Amino acid sequence: MRVLVDACVLYPTVMREVILGCAAQGLFAPRWSARVLEEWARAAGKLGPAEEVWARGEIAALAARFPDAIVRYDSGIEARFWLPDSGDVHVLAAAVAGSCDAILTMNAKDFPRNILEDEGLARLDPDGFMLDLWRDHPDTVAKVAFSVLAEAQRLSGADWTLRALFKKARLPRLGKALSAG
Repeated sequence: MRVLVDACVLYPTVMREVILGCAAQGLFAPRWSARVLEEWARAAGKLGPAEEVWARGEIAALAARFPDAIVRYDSGIEARFWLPDSGDVHVLAAAVAGSCDAILTMNAKDFPRNILEDEGLARLDPDGFMLDLWRDHPDTVAKVAFSVLAEAQRLSGADWTLRALFKKARLPRLGKALSAG
C-alpha cells in the first residue's frame, strides 16, 4: 500500500517515528513531496531556527532511509483539483501523481472522502491506520512502538508509559491496544 504522508503527521516526532518505523519494516510504502517536507521544516521553524535546522536534518535522513518516497510532479496538475483548503491541493496532487492508495492526515475536514474517492484515494487518520496495522501485524507494530517508547524515555529522562506517550502523540487507541495486549 502506498500512502502519502501529510506534513501534520511527519512533524510530531513520536507519531512520525512510530509510523515510519512501521514503514521501515515493510508494512506500507510511504510517499511525500518536496512541498510536504518543506511544510514540516517551516512548521518546526516556528519554534526557532535550531528546530528548523534539526527538521531539515531529519528530512535529509528520510531521503536516505526511504529513497523511493519522494513524489515529483508538474505543479500544473494541481489546477485540476479542488479541496476546501486550497493550500492542501498539493497533497492531493502528490498522492495522485505518486499512485498512492491513501492520504494519511490528521486534517479530515480538509480532505473530504468523496473528493478523494473520485481519485481512487482513501483518507486515513494516523491512530486508526496504526491500529489497523497492529491488528494485521501485532508483533511488528509492538516492536516498533516499544522501541519508540524506549527512545522517548532515554531522550527525555522521563518514565513514560506507552499509553501516556501515545496519548500525547495523538495515537491513543494504538497506545491503549498495545498496553492491553
